[in-house]
Amino acid sequence: MTRASRDPRASRPHVPARTALSSGASAPAATPRRHRLSLRATLVILLVSTVAVLCLLVGAVTHVSVRGQLEGQLDAQLTRAAHRAGGTGGPGAPDGPTSGEDGSSGTGSTSGTTGTSGTGADEADGGDDSGDDGATGPGGGEFELAAILVDGRVVSAAWRDTDGQVEQLGASDSTEVADVAKGLDSDEHADVKLSIGQYRVMTATDASGAVIVTGLPLTQVHSTLTRLDITLVTAGLLATALCGVAGSLIVRRTLRPLEEVSAVAGRVADMPLSHGDVALGDRVDERISHSGTEAGEVGRALNLLLDNVEGALETRQHSEESMRRFIADASHELRTPLTAIRGYSEMLRMTEDLSDRGEQSVDRMDAQSRRMTSLVEDLLLLARLDEGARDERTETDLGELVLDAAMDARVTASEHRWVLEVPEEPVTVLGNARQLSQVIVNLLSNARKHTPAGTTVTVRLRSGWEPGSGSRSDGSDSAAPSGSVGRVGILEVIDDGPGIEPEIAGRVFERFTRADAARSGGDGTTGLGLPIVKAIAEAHGGSITLESEPGRTAFILRLPLVAR
Repeated sequence: MTRASRDPRASRPHVPARTALSSGASAPAATPRRHRLSLRATLVILLVSTVAVLCLLVGAVTHVSVRGQLEGQLDAQLTRAAHRAGGTGGPGAPDGPTSGEDGSSGTGSTSGTTGTSGTGADEADGGDDSGDDGATGPGGGEFELAAILVDGRVVSAAWRDTDGQVEQLGASDSTEVADVAKGLDSDEHADVKLSIGQYRVMTATDASGAVIVTGLPLTQVHSTLTRLDITLVTAGLLATALCGVAGSLIVRRTLRPLEEVSAVAGRVADMPLSHGDVALGDRVDERISHSGTEAGEVGRALNLLLDNVEGALETRQHSEESMRRFIADASHELRTPLTAIRGYSEMLRMTEDLSDRGEQSVDRMDAQSRRMTSLVEDLLLLARLDEGARDERTETDLGELVLDAAMDARVTASEHRWVLEVPEEPVTVLGNARQLSQVIVNLLSNARKHTPAGTTVTVRLRSGWEPGSGSRSDGSDSAAPSGSVGRVGILEVIDDGPGIEPEIAGRVFERFTRADAARSGGDGTTGLGLPIVKAIAEAHGGSITLESEPGRTAFILRLPLVAR
């Protein structure tokens, strides 16, 4: 039965369907990129932070200065009140010393503490029982406090309320005042917390030896400082917010030219510059590049760079086109003499009686001419692919091509162990059958030539999904994974040979690269087999990748499947 007449499905050996085979170790998890703030955000944050720190420093200095001023005024007022109380013999005496009819001091003796003598104000009040006793009451200041201690014991303690009435201190407050007064020397002050508020007190000693304690409230100082702090914080927050808004607008406007420069650079970076005729039409606007600012200098430098790159790309393109034309012309010209050499070799065998040495020479000449012809054909194919030539394409079952190539490989390389895994359902791609067959043959030939005898070569074909952000790692084609690109046919040629050295693995798809130094094998190669595989795969919208380590080398071919 001829090959053309056999049933494609019947010609396949029964192989279990493999639809969930892994193509190798899963790729390492991508390292999360560290998020960095933009220049605009950084500048705004720096500006706002600077203003906030300055507001904080100004507020702190203002608070300390005002607090020192208020407390200084309070201390001066307290000192004057204490001196008046000590000079008159009691806290209830007038501001100046009062002389009696006999010319003696108005303080008299400690009997003044009994309340028997009073001020003129007391007499005018008719001696009511409100406790407004001049001998025992504080001075005329609102909330002023006064106490008299004899031998460390409080004999009188009172304070004046907002109505001017003198109120007696409670027992606990009197005890607090006495405890604080015991530790104070004359002209020293201390703060004490009482039930009527926090006070600053100072002691003085009168002529009789009694200790006069005078106190003024700290409430006014604290309330003033609180109002000041609220004002400073509010003003600071408003200033910081206003600075943030204004700074953001100014920075945005200032950096807008730089953003345009970045956009041009980004568009150029996204262009495919590796091959083909590339036109770099994007340039930074002249109003930016000639502005004289830092962004303008960057834009001008970018324009010059793009001009140089565009010139270099044009030179490279012209050089590549010239090289392709030269290779194509040379290959065409070499076809005729090579064909003639092979013809004359056959004629010599048929017409001449050659010696054994002559027979060997003719055989050698014929083998070299065939090798040269194969090299010329490969060069012509690469030249056509580089030019973007598109041959006729039809729907082709990769399974049939893989089976044919694997059967041929089993015959030509029987010293290797060949394992074939092909699914029962067709794996159909749109392509040129002859070129796709050459891809498979080159991959199998590469595994045969560069691995020692006894190596196991696994040829595995399956359908799957092009890897995407959400593709499944098991290769299952039952449903479209989230983030996948499209259905593809995946051909894997895996061997358990010694592997490819890393310095060669990165260049295996470059032209005229030979891996004989890295992998054992006796057959000569031209170094064009894998470059042809890569060129044909890319011409069909696919890709070819290599995974190699000692004991496992895998070439993975991906081709888009025909949409059903």
